[in-house]
Amino acid sequence: MDPTLNHGTFSCQPQKETWKHVALLSFQTLGVVYGHLSTAPLYVFGTIPQEDFKSDEIPYQFLSFIFWTITIISLLKYALIVLIADDDGEGGTFALYSLLCRHAKVGLLPNDQLTDETVHLVETSCKMKWRSKARRALEKHQFSHYLMLFLALFGSCMIINDGVLTPAISVLSASKGVKRSLSEIVNSSSSLNTSRDSITKALDKYVPVPSACIIQIVLFMLQQYGTDKIGFLFAPIITIWLLFIGGVGLYNILHFNPNILHAISPAYMYSFMRNINKHSWRSLGSILLCIAGSEAMFANLGHFSKTSIKITFVCCIYPVLLVSYAGQAAFISRNWHIVPEFNHLSSSMPDHTRHAFVVLSLFASAVGSQASITASFSIINQLLALKCFPQVKVVHTSEKIHGQVYIADLNWLLMILSLSVTIGLHKVGPIGYATGMAIVSGMLVTTCLMSLVISVYWEKSLFISACFLIFFGFIEAMYLSACIWNFHLGAWYLVMLSVLFLTIMLVWHYGSMKEYEFDLENKVSFEWLTDFGAGLGISRVPGIGFIYTDIVTGVPAFFSHFIANLPAFHQVLIFVSFKPQPLPYVPSNQRFLINRVGHKDYRIYRCIVQYGYCNRTRDTDDFEEQIIHSIGEFISLEEKDFESITFEEGKMTIGGKPGSDGRAAYALIPVNNSMSTASSSRTSEENMTVSYHPGSEKGPSTNAPVRRKKVRFVLPPESPKM
Repeated sequence: MDPTLNHGTFSCQPQKETWKHVALLSFQTLGVVYGHLSTAPLYVFGTIPQEDFKSDEIPYQFLSFIFWTITIISLLKYALIVLIADDDGEGGTFALYSLLCRHAKVGLLPNDQLTDETVHLVETSCKMKWRSKARRALEKHQFSHYLMLFLALFGSCMIINDGVLTPAISVLSASKGVKRSLSEIVNSSSSLNTSRDSITKALDKYVPVPSACIIQIVLFMLQQYGTDKIGFLFAPIITIWLLFIGGVGLYNILHFNPNILHAISPAYMYSFMRNINKHSWRSLGSILLCIAGSEAMFANLGHFSKTSIKITFVCCIYPVLLVSYAGQAAFISRNWHIVPEFNHLSSSMPDHTRHAFVVLSLFASAVGSQASITASFSIINQLLALKCFPQVKVVHTSEKIHGQVYIADLNWLLMILSLSVTIGLHKVGPIGYATGMAIVSGMLVTTCLMSLVISVYWEKSLFISACFLIFFGFIEAMYLSACIWNFHLGAWYLVMLSVLFLTIMLVWHYGSMKEYEFDLENKVSFEWLTDFGAGLGISRVPGIGFIYTDIVTGVPAFFSHFIANLPAFHQVLIFVSFKPQPLPYVPSNQRFLINRVGHKDYRIYRCIVQYGYCNRTRDTDDFEEQIIHSIGEFISLEEKDFESITFEEGKMTIGGKPGSDGRAAYALIPVNNSMSTASSSRTSEENMTVSYHPGSEKGPSTNAPVRRKKVRFVLPPESPKM
C-alpha cells in the first residue's frame, strides 16, 4: 500500500499523457471525483419544502436555477477557468495560496531570509514576471498576508466539513428511499389501516438512520485500499447510476411534460425573483446542492489530471445531470398536487424500476461521498507540509499518481463526525442546509483567491480580476444569503465544525511560529561549540549523529544544553533542517542543500531538506541514506574543486545530484575517535553502524532512546577522506 520509492521517483516535470492514460483516469474520476455531483439529484428537490410548490410554474423556475447554476459555476468557473490555475498538477485552496506566496512575498511560513536566499534554486522554472500593482499592494500591507492565510485555512475547513456532511446526506437520502419502498410493500400487503400506520412508523424509526450508519462505516473502512483501487471499484457503479437516472429522466420528459425544456430560459428565474419572499428565498439553499461536488473537481486534481477531469465532466456528467433534473421537474410539474412525497427522486421512478432504483441508490450514495473524503485527505496533506495541522501519518497509496494519499487518523475522525451528524440530525433537510453553506463558503474562498491569482500570477488587468470576483462572487453570495436564513434549521452544525477545525489549524500554526522564533532567538554560534568544547574536553564517539532542528544557521539551544551536560557527540555530526516551500513538489535533485560547518577536521555538516506541500519528507526508509549520499557527493566535489566551495554559514551546495551512473556514488567512511585525525577503510564493502536521534521537525529530545540502524556502503577506491 505504501510502496518504497526510489530517490527521485516523483518529478515536477509534467509527463505527456497518452490517450489510454487519459481514458483510464477519466473512467476513475467517475467513482472518485464525480460521485458527489452525480448523486446530488437524490436530495436537491427532496430538501425543498413541499409547501413551496404552489403552481405548475414553480418546477420550471427551480429547473431554470439548476440549469444556469450548473452551467455557470460547475462548467464555466471550475471546468474551464479554475482548473487552469493548478499548482504543478495540484489543486485546492492551498494550491492557489501557494501560487500567491511564490509570486508575491505574502507567505507566513516559519522561514527566515537566509533560507529564502538559500532555496532560490527551487523556484518555478517560469521567469518571475514584472511586479504588478496588485502584487506590490499585497506585499506592502501585512494585513493582506494574514487575510490570505486565513482564507486558505477557512477554505480548507469547508472542504473537510464537506467530507463530514456529504456521507451523511448522501447515504441518508438513499436510506429514506429504502424506507419508502418498504412502506409501499407493507401498504400493498396489509389490509388494516392501524397495522399499516404502526409498521410505517416503525420503518421510519428503525430503517433510515441505522442502515445509513452501517453503509458509512463500510465506506470509511474501504478508504485504506487507496484511491486507485476504490476508483476501479466505484466507477462502474456511478456509470450504471448515470445511465439509469439519465434514461429515467429522458423518459419522464417525454412522458410527462416535454415543454419542461423551456425552463432553460432565464425568464423563469426573473419570474421567481419578482415574486420572492422569505420562504421561497430559503429554497435557493436547496437548489445550491445541485453543484455539490464541484469544488472537489479542483481539490482532487492531484489524484488525476486536468484533461481527464474536463473530458468526463463536459462529455458525460454535465448533459446527464441536466436531463435527470429536467425529468424530475417534468414529473413534479404534473404530479405535485397528486402524489405524496412527490419531490423525492424515488417518486419519479417508473413503477417497474423503483425497487431497482432503491438498491442502486444505496451503492451510488456511498460512492457519492468518495469525492469529499479524498479531497479532505489531499487538503490535510497540504496543511501538514505547511505546519498548519497536527502531525499525522500520511500513506501514499500509488506509485504513479503522487497525489493519492490516505490518512488513517483523519479517516476515523471523519467517520465519527459523520455518524454523529446522521444520528443527531437524522433528517435530510437540516443536513442539506449545513452542506449547502459549506459548499458555497468554500466556493467563495476559491473565487477570492482565484481573482488574486488572475492579477498576480497570470498578470491580467485588475479589471478582468474584478469582473471575475464580482460575477461569480455575486452568484455565490446570493446562495450564501439563502443558507444564512436556514442557520437555525441545521446550518449551525457547520459553524461548530468550522470553529473546531479552524481553531486547530490556527493554534498549530501559531505554535509552530512561536517554536521557530524561540529556536532562532536562543541559538548559539558554532564558535561557541568549538571554543567551549575545547575546555570541556569533548570526545567523539563512533558513528554518525543526526540532529534535527528548524534553524538553518548556528547551533540549536537544546544541543548546546546537551553538550554542556554530556560533552560527547558522534565522529560525524549532521544538522538536518526541514524547510517547506510554497510549491507542490521540490525536484529530487534539489531537495538536499549541503555545506560543511567549521573546519574540515571537525566533520560537522549541515543539510537543509526542502520539500513542497505534497512531497514526502521522511516517509521513505532510505531517508538517512539519501542524506549520507548527498554529503558524500559534497565531499567528492570539495576534493575536486576546493576553491569553489565556500564554508560560510548559510551558503549551501546542492547535494543528491546523480553521478555518471545515474545515482549518487559516494558515501561517508568510518573514522577513528579523534578530533583531528581521520582514517579510512579501503575495503570494497563494509558494514557501519549509524546511530542518530529520532527526530521530528520540532527537534529531538535529549533523552530520547537511541535507535541503531545498519547501513552498507560501497566505497570507490578513490573515495576522499573525511
